[in-house]
Amino acid sequence: MSASKEQRPSGNAGLIRQVVASHQPGAPLVEEEVWIEVIQKMDEVYSDLVRSQVEIEKKNVELEDAQTFIRSVLAAMTDVLIVCDVSGKIQQTNTALEKLTGFHGTDFLGRYFDDLLTPESANYVSPFKNMIASNKIHSDCEVNLRTNDGKDVELAVNFSPRYNNRGKLVGMVLIGRPVGELRRAYADLDQAHRKLRKTQQQLVASEKMAALGRLVAGVAHELNNPISFIFGNMHALKRYGSSISEYLNALDSDLEPSQLYALRQKLKIDLIVKDIVPLVDGTLEGSERVRDIVQDLRRFSSGQKDVLERFDITSVLRTAVDWVTKTTNSVPTLEFHMPDSLEVMARKGHVHQVIVNLVQNAFDMMSDQKTQKLVLSSGKDKNVVWVTVRDFGPGISDADMPHIFEPFFTTKPIGEGTGLGLYISYGLVEEHGGSITAENHPDGGAVFRLTLPEAENNDS
Repeated sequence: MSASKEQRPSGNAGLIRQVVASHQPGAPLVEEEVWIEVIQKMDEVYSDLVRSQVEIEKKNVELEDAQTFIRSVLAAMTDVLIVCDVSGKIQQTNTALEKLTGFHGTDFLGRYFDDLLTPESANYVSPFKNMIASNKIHSDCEVNLRTNDGKDVELAVNFSPRYNNRGKLVGMVLIGRPVGELRRAYADLDQAHRKLRKTQQQLVASEKMAALGRLVAGVAHELNNPISFIFGNMHALKRYGSSISEYLNALDSDLEPSQLYALRQKLKIDLIVKDIVPLVDGTLEGSERVRDIVQDLRRFSSGQKDVLERFDITSVLRTAVDWVTKTTNSVPTLEFHMPDSLEVMARKGHVHQVIVNLVQNAFDMMSDQKTQKLVLSSGKDKNVVWVTVRDFGPGISDADMPHIFEPFFTTKPIGEGTGLGLYISYGLVEEHGGSITAENHPDGGAVFRLTLPEAENNDS
């Protein structure tokens, strides 16, 4: 071997020379020690190789797992996925695109995205580079995609820019779904929404009828008073009519004035004349009361929406409390802190139903309490009219408080409550632009607060 071409030692000889070269001058060099150091060096190198091999194998397993995961995600996607580079060449697709077009995945690789579209759609998204250069997300672009059988598929596509780990723009990701599926989804959603609204209306009507059933006895009692009053007045008017007819017939006879006077006193004509106008007025008042009760019943039970009207909520509050009171065996002590008149702009039947639900709920909560008391207050705050209904029951637990306005939630035993009263009341109040809240009073019991828009003053 030429001296100019010095060959580097390798293998064990190289290790020995390294050990010899690292040996300090003047120190005794024993052959066994040299070999021990050589073996130790070999063990270290081998250990490093093993660790490196294990690490590489671990990374390979992780890489394979990541690739398997990505492939499974792509295969599971129902939306079409197309990955392109900055020139528009396709780099990756998914199974959904293959199923939609009938082409194999390898048929797309290396082709330009524009080649998959009909000429009209290609013109719509061309030039593709300009879309990428805009560096923006393009949403809901409808394009027509060519298929293997010559048909076109309308696709709603979203374009999003794609970057590498250095933040450099490297292409575009396209995610699309057949427009027909979207339309069917929208149609199904609309149908579900209509069905939900219809069901909600049926729930409102059912709750009204359930509440009306509970109030029938009270309403019957409420109707009985004015009807009995009218019935008695009409009997009195009938007697008065007979007396007046007899006296008028006597006037046409040949009776002496003294005889006519005696008959007038006997038939109490003067008393009849004095009493007949108040009697008629009382009968009319009773009839109007019956009419109002019937109108309230029709408004309460009707499935149709009332029109917004201006009315006195104080009168509605007292009527609602009277209705519930007539159906209760033990009537709580009632306190009213309300002005004589307080007008709101709302649907009278809906407000009446809400108040009935709140009062009935308060009565139910106090059914087992020794002290039964109900306090109703109302007032005005700026352009809002508020009403509070406070009971002296056990109050609402912290666990139940977040759920009291949810449908079908009730703390009553099975068969005694539907769990719809507060839920429907909440919805009715929201429709009026108002609110309904609940809290526990510091001195015990629950307080429900109802707010409604104040009736506008048109006097000015």
